[in-house]
Amino acid sequence: MKPVLALVGRPNVGKSTLFNRLTKSRDAIVADYAGLTRDRHYGNAKFGKLEFIVIDTGGFEPDASDGIYKEMARQTQQAVAEADVVVFVVDARGGISAQDHDIANYLRRLGKPCLLVANKAEGMQEGMQLVEFYELGLGEVLPVSAAHGQGIRSMIEMALAPLNLPEENDDADAVDDGTIKLAVAGRPNVGKSTLINTWLGEERLVAFDLPGTTRDAISVPFEREGQKFELIDTAGLRRKGKVFEAIEKFSVVKTLQAIESAHVVLLLLDATQGVTDQDAHIAGYILESGRAVVVGVNKWDAVDAYQREMLQRSIETRLPFLKFAALHFISAKKRQGLGPLWGAIAQAHKAAMCKMSTPVLTRLLLEAVQFQSPQRAGMFRPKMRYAHQGGMNPPVIVIHGNSLEHVTEAYKRFLEGRFRKAFSLEGTPLRIQMRTSANPYKDKDD
Repeated sequence: MKPVLALVGRPNVGKSTLFNRLTKSRDAIVADYAGLTRDRHYGNAKFGKLEFIVIDTGGFEPDASDGIYKEMARQTQQAVAEADVVVFVVDARGGISAQDHDIANYLRRLGKPCLLVANKAEGMQEGMQLVEFYELGLGEVLPVSAAHGQGIRSMIEMALAPLNLPEENDDADAVDDGTIKLAVAGRPNVGKSTLINTWLGEERLVAFDLPGTTRDAISVPFEREGQKFELIDTAGLRRKGKVFEAIEKFSVVKTLQAIESAHVVLLLLDATQGVTDQDAHIAGYILESGRAVVVGVNKWDAVDAYQREMLQRSIETRLPFLKFAALHFISAKKRQGLGPLWGAIAQAHKAAMCKMSTPVLTRLLLEAVQFQSPQRAGMFRPKMRYAHQGGMNPPVIVIHGNSLEHVTEAYKRFLEGRFRKAFSLEGTPLRIQMRTSANPYKDKDD
């Protein structure tokens, strides 16, 4: 599973700028204003062949007792609990503060791997300016500039070093025994644990915990009609007596890691609450990860006809990017609709692992072009010659030809529809890549 780095520090030290630098995005709002970030923010980052998750947090006041600052502190404490390594960010120009001491004391008590980073160090000579930060008692101080990208590579290397990670993810090298890894994802209280317990109760299977490499994510092996499954539970399957805080019921990191390690993801929605922003975020991450997906709407028995109609409209408008996914209405508590749900999960896995021959793909491509040619771009019209499969889970189709950089997104969707229909690719994302042949005369003189 992907390791997790949490960015922690007092307000306005540049955590969000560093987050954007690591994730190569602009997802975190950045401004010269203290306290702008309040909630935890998650993003994917990549360093060489290693991938990891970064958590951006709000300004941390460990001893905050009330108001928004107490809630921000709780969000940061949750991020630290989820993280494998904590990156403590201080302001190299502003110097040390009493709040920095409070945060350092809190991190030392936890005993978790921690890297002290002095941001905004561009143009400063290493030495005297950073000496004061050694009194925080967290070891070496690493000067960086998130805004200018200075020292970021060294920071990542030092942060990941305590984890002893392999240079490559070796999950792909594991022996494939035909087991389908199924992750059940969704917001708190949508019925994930109820559904899992219903499955296990029906099949009378013994569930046990497989020790995880990171976090304590629980996987439950079981078998149905001869097919082996490994159920990855994002809820933790903990008893209610073991859950003290509502926020503990839902760890975003566990959900992201479960999605990454699964073959198929069951996105569970709550019929009584509709589609929320959190549902859309989880769905977006599933799509970004390229995982096969089935959408299940739980508690269908608890809503009336009008609510059902409004919910279906909400799914169409809030989750239009999951049109390829099968939609099933179930009741985990009353065991309704679970049979067809298993069929959709099997179909999604089959589609994700579909093998497509080059001759068939090329024939389908040429038939599509003959039916509707790509739009001309200036003097040139894209010319598609042949196609082949470039990967599975998700399926990738690589199209070769000339001037393919001018192919529009609308035409790619047209091709995607033709390929999906031909290979029954329901339940899996499909990625189409265009590769233009090099012009042998490009560098020659006239």
